[in-house]
Amino acid sequence: MLDLNKYFSFTELWTPMFLFAMIAVVILYFYLIGPWREKRHPGAAQATITQKTLFVSAIILVYVCHGGPINLLGHLMFTFHMVNMSVSYLIVPPMILLGIPAFIWRAVFSNSFWRKLRFFMHPIVALVAFNMLFSIYHVPMVHDYVMTNFTVHRIYYVALFITAFMMWWQIACPVPEWNRLAHVKKMAYVFANGVLLTPACALIIFSPAGMYATYNDPQVWATAMGYCMPGSDSSALIAQFGGPQFFNTLGVVDDQQLGGIIMKLVQELMYGLILAYIFKQWFKREHHADDELPNPGTNPGTNPGTA
Repeated sequence: MLDLNKYFSFTELWTPMFLFAMIAVVILYFYLIGPWREKRHPGAAQATITQKTLFVSAIILVYVCHGGPINLLGHLMFTFHMVNMSVSYLIVPPMILLGIPAFIWRAVFSNSFWRKLRFFMHPIVALVAFNMLFSIYHVPMVHDYVMTNFTVHRIYYVALFITAFMMWWQIACPVPEWNRLAHVKKMAYVFANGVLLTPACALIIFSPAGMYATYNDPQVWATAMGYCMPGSDSSALIAQFGGPQFFNTLGVVDDQQLGGIIMKLVQELMYGLILAYIFKQWFKREHHADDELPNPGTNPGTNPGTA
């Protein structure tokens, strides 16, 4: 990979305004779990160190992917684009869900307004919505259109982010009494997610040619780069670099295939870890329930030592 500092400014690489926004989110988080909790929810359990670590780590990942170098690299190589997608929609949402204490979620969604939207939180609706949006996004025509139209790009990414949270909520529900799926159903739900996401990854991995003009057509690439480099001129970018191949040492097809493989591996890793965790919780619950059953040869009301 070439030294990006030679070709891009500090602002283009690190997006300081987005960094300040993420710092503000972290400050708000610690205010909510600290002074606000003590004032409005004094009986609520304090956020654990694990929750704080999960949330802060998730915000750092959001910044790196959407404000740091990975955001720019995602416009240069498809591999980094898929790293961005994998982290943003498969890793960050469960970290944020589990990092925010339950009392905050209860406070946010206690308003009766949210009951009107309850249908959208049905597990099947959330499952289909996320996987449909993700798969449609990777249809070449749709992908190139989204990448070269700033407003559509922002709306689509926000929609993906929201539906990713809706989907992960079913698996990593942070409020115990709002949990809609039993452990066995959660395992089936995770498996279904893996199946639905596979066709998009397979299309990318096994395609014999580059599918996305954003990464092989200089004019389309230069248009997409305009969102990372505000005020830049497309013709000037093409004159300076020639196209995305200037930065891509892998080649268009290899880059595309590697991106698809990374996406599939991250998906398998995350879903595998979640399945293991769910199975462990289910096993512990079932084992605990068995331990609480009375001995068949003992009268529950009689002391075994005095029978």
